[in-house]
Amino acid sequence: MKAVGVIVEYNPLHNGHVYHLQEARRLSGADAVVAVMSGPFLQRGEPAIVGKRARTEMALHAGADLVLELPVAYAVQPAEWFAFGAVSLLHRTGVVDSLCFGSESGDLDSLQRIARVLAVEPAGMREDIARRLREGASYPAAYAGAAAALAPGGVDAHDAAALLEQPNNSLGLHYLIALQRLGSAIQPYTAARTGAAYHEATPGPGAIASATAVRRLLMADGPNAAAPYVPAATLAILHREWQEGRAPIHWERFAQPLLHLAATRRASELERIAEVTEGLEHRLSRTLTQLPEPSVETLLNAMKTKRYTRTKLQRMLAHLLLNHTKAECSPEQLAAGPGYLRVLGFKAQGQSLLKQMKKTASLPVVLKPSTFTHNQLELDIQAQVAYGLACEHRDTRRMFSDYYESPVRL
Repeated sequence: MKAVGVIVEYNPLHNGHVYHLQEARRLSGADAVVAVMSGPFLQRGEPAIVGKRARTEMALHAGADLVLELPVAYAVQPAEWFAFGAVSLLHRTGVVDSLCFGSESGDLDSLQRIARVLAVEPAGMREDIARRLREGASYPAAYAGAAAALAPGGVDAHDAAALLEQPNNSLGLHYLIALQRLGSAIQPYTAARTGAAYHEATPGPGAIASATAVRRLLMADGPNAAAPYVPAATLAILHREWQEGRAPIHWERFAQPLLHLAATRRASELERIAEVTEGLEHRLSRTLTQLPEPSVETLLNAMKTKRYTRTKLQRMLAHLLLNHTKAECSPEQLAAGPGYLRVLGFKAQGQSLLKQMKKTASLPVVLKPSTFTHNQLELDIQAQVAYGLACEHRDTRRMFSDYYESPVRL
């Protein structure tokens, strides 16, 4: 059985994601789709609008056959480590033959040529990134500029810079770098993004809107507002989550514990938290005393600069909320890769893959965390507990669902 991997967040799953799943099967000729999905907290640092179990259901209804969880230690990271963690999981299953990611350009060849150069980080690249940061660039912009300057023959540096300024292209590049660094035989494919752009805030005339636009509709008017842009199964799941008080989850649901942690920790304690860099602990403490109102949104707006993007700050706050330290999220720790394959859900084809993985996987396959111990898994469980506390209708079993609930089966 041929299997194609996809790396997703589904916040929430919409019609554009269905297109991607269809293209992944078509381009790769795969019989099954393995999705690596972020859990409660996402790559941009924000909490998912609905929980990981609901999003797993969406994925299975939309065409995925097996859903694995990306450990939170990788899920809330810059693109380099997010991509490395997710690609490592696909590689370590031993059953995934290909990887299909979305991109704005659809230009796999140019991205691969750049990835081959960057996989063994060229001398001077870190210094170039540091110089660009000192000049006021954000980290993503500094990385893209340094990478473009090293563009190989056949790829114009100006064209490379324009290519890497687009978020899906940039993330795709990191998937390709991860494949190179792992020496993986997984074959990459890319599906050109169609319809709305990544950050487009309002829906266009078609049936495909960005996840940003769909979330805005959901936050403003509830599930029915998103009906034209999501599959029927997604809509039904959204209605259920809203009715049962488990959605929508957003930053302000975490305002009280988060602001308490930020306000009561000393600077030396804050400095230990992942993504608290370059004196941000002092900026955070100082900003808190000057807020016109105690909200996460107000804090983010007050702290944001050209250098410190909203995404960087959101990841910092997520790490603070979850007490992720620099030591736990150090490059040395992350470079070791995920320590297990956590199964969130599967269908019949996925169950066949799981049987195959018992022979081929080079990591333990975990169906119930209560049967397995790992420091990364402890962080996942803690993240789920924190997420559950933000629900309108709190349920102890839901908070500790990682212990109680088996994977979703369709």
